[in-house]
Amino acid sequence: MIATPVKAELVPTQLSSKRKTVLSGVQPTGTLHIGNYIGALSVWVANQQSYRNLFMIANLHALTIPEAVKAESLRQKAREVAALYVACGIDPEQSVVFLQSDVPAHPYLAWILGCCIPLGWLERMTQYKSKASQADTVGSGLLNYPALQAADILAYRADFVPVGDDQNQHLEITRDVAQRFNHLFGEYFPLPETLNRSSGARIMGLDDPTVKMSKSLAEKHRNHAIMLLDKPNEIKRKIMSATTDSGSEVHIEDASPGVHNLLLLYETLSAQDRARVQAQFAGKGYGYLKKALVDVVVAVLQPIQSAYNDILADPQRLDDILQDGAAKANTIANKTLADVRRLVGV
Repeated sequence: MIATPVKAELVPTQLSSKRKTVLSGVQPTGTLHIGNYIGALSVWVANQQSYRNLFMIANLHALTIPEAVKAESLRQKAREVAALYVACGIDPEQSVVFLQSDVPAHPYLAWILGCCIPLGWLERMTQYKSKASQADTVGSGLLNYPALQAADILAYRADFVPVGDDQNQHLEITRDVAQRFNHLFGEYFPLPETLNRSSGARIMGLDDPTVKMSKSLAEKHRNHAIMLLDKPNEIKRKIMSATTDSGSEVHIEDASPGVHNLLLLYETLSAQDRARVQAQFAGKGYGYLKKALVDVVVAVLQPIQSAYNDILADPQRLDDILQDGAAKANTIANKTLADVRRLVGV
C-alpha cells in the first residue's frame, strides 16, 4: 500500500508542452521526519506526472564531515532512504531513483564547476559558516559543498529544484555558477528555478517552534520531530507534549508559533484548505487540536511504514530499483559531462 498524498500544491510555474526536468534529493544521515515528508517527499509524489523527475540519495554530500561517517551505517541509511522514497509514493516507473555515488559524472563535473567558483562565494555560504563555527577541523569538502550541489543539478540540466525557503541560497549559487560557466565557455546550462510549496515549506520543531524541524536536532532532542518510522504511541507522546503557549484555546488571529505549527501540520497532512481547518479548531482546546493531529499523522504514516517494511524485506527489488535508476541517471549525466568536457577542452 502506498501513502495517500497530502496537500502538496506548488507555487504556480509555467509549463511548456515539453516536460521540464526536476532534480532533488536528501542526505542519508539521521532518519527522515514529517517535515521532510511534507516539504519534499509529498511534493515529489504529487507532481511526478508533471515533470521528468530524478530523485537521488545524496550520499556523497554525507562525507563533508568525515568524522561523523561510519561506512556500514552510511550504506544502510542510503538504502533506507531509497526505500522510504518508494514507500512514500515515488514510482520508479515514472521517476528516476538513484544513489548519487553511482553516477561518477557528479564529482567529475563538480571539479570543473569548482574551478569556476570564486573563493568568496563559497565562504559566504550560510551552511559553511554555521558548520565551520561548530567544528574543530574544517575539511575542504564542506567548503566545496556548493560545487557538488551545482553539479548534482546541472548534470541533468534541471529546470526546477524543489527546496524549502531556507535553501534558496543554495540554488542561487548554482544559478551563479551556471551563469559564470556560460560566460567563460559558452551558453550551455539553463538556470534552474525553485519549486516552493505555497503552504508547509517550513515545518518547525515540536519542542521549539522557532527553529525548523531538522534531522540533526531530532537526534539530540527526543521530542523535536515526528520521524516517519515512529510508532503510534510515540507519535502521540510527541504531539501531546508539543510546545504551545500559556493559553488553552486556539485563537486563529494571534496563534502562537507552536499552535500555528500544529495547525499547519494538520492542514497539510489532512489535505484540507486553511479556512476549513481554522473553522474546525477556532476556540477549541489545545488538547482537541493535538488529538486530531495524532489521528491524521498516524493515518498518513501507517501505510508508508507498511510499504517500507515490504520493500526492505525484498532486497533484490531495492537493488533493481537503484541499479535501473543509476543506469538512467548515468545516461543523462554522461551526455552533459561529454558536452562540458568538449566546451572546456579536456
